[in-house]
Amino acid sequence: MAPVSVRDVEQAGERVSGFVVRTPVLPFLGAALAGDNQLWLKCENLQRTSSFKIRGAYNAVSGLNEAERTRGVITYSSGNHGQAVACAAHALGINAVIVMPEDAVPLKVEATRGWGAEVVFAGHTSLHRQERAMELVEEHGYAVIPPFDDRRIIAGQGTAGLELIEQLPDVQEVVVQVGGGGLISGIATAVKARRPDVRVIGVEPEGAADARDSLRNGRLTTWDRIDTVADGLRTSRIGELNFATISELVDDIVTVTDDEIIEAMALLATQARLVAEPSGAVAPAAVLFGRTGLAGNRVLAVISGGNVDPALLASSLERSSHRQVAPVHAG
Repeated sequence: MAPVSVRDVEQAGERVSGFVVRTPVLPFLGAALAGDNQLWLKCENLQRTSSFKIRGAYNAVSGLNEAERTRGVITYSSGNHGQAVACAAHALGINAVIVMPEDAVPLKVEATRGWGAEVVFAGHTSLHRQERAMELVEEHGYAVIPPFDDRRIIAGQGTAGLELIEQLPDVQEVVVQVGGGGLISGIATAVKARRPDVRVIGVEPEGAADARDSLRNGRLTTWDRIDTVADGLRTSRIGELNFATISELVDDIVTVTDDEIIEAMALLATQARLVAEPSGAVAPAAVLFGRTGLAGNRVLAVISGGNVDPALLASSLERSSHRQVAPVHAG
């Protein structure tokens, strides 16, 4: 049985209500889609902190007891989760320390500091960040807010799944990016409880496909080398709770190339007027470029975040400026 229930997600929804944004679901009316699919977008790039991460972060931080709040919180993150924890802690008057990679996107570092958090840098992988955070916990006694392998986080992220089923009740497939697995675990829990017939498909970059390998191997699989433009999905291994949920509830995990991710960013910007960071464009890329194997379906893809380096966005637009596309209509 999956470690988080739909009731846990519903309770998280009650806890975060009034703080997180009920983000819109919008039809994509741009380029022709592979397999004649109809595409809708769950716009978590329009969320507070421009990422879905605030859902789980606020659910976890707001549930701390007084002693934990006094000690302060710590997390380890490539950027979006760290920013979300910093934002939640700031809103609740709690000190926060965020361990980020040495090559973190400057935009995400400054946004995290902007919420008053202390930023500590450690290595380049998710495991390096986690190890440094645990050292600091030993020294200072901080309360840990993990980025994905945590029931509170999974339940919080699942609130996006409850929303999207209400917003697009006749959806047939839901496509979600996979980093550590918190978002897809939460969404799959909510979606499958409400609509067991809906397929849930995960998407990873080709250079960070540890979740795909874990699902196919039937056991947690670690990648020693991660290479992708999608900085928010550079995890070496998904969480144990997430793997248990994915194994039970997720129908498939597919991959996209970095070129497809960059092109999807450009298509979202020019044809949907939506800004997505590379990680945020991964799920839409899978639908736009026919990686899901779906055909003739009503598909919803999550834009998980919009914290993109302006120079990278400009580069994606320049690279795709000569691409010819045909219009498509969502039914």
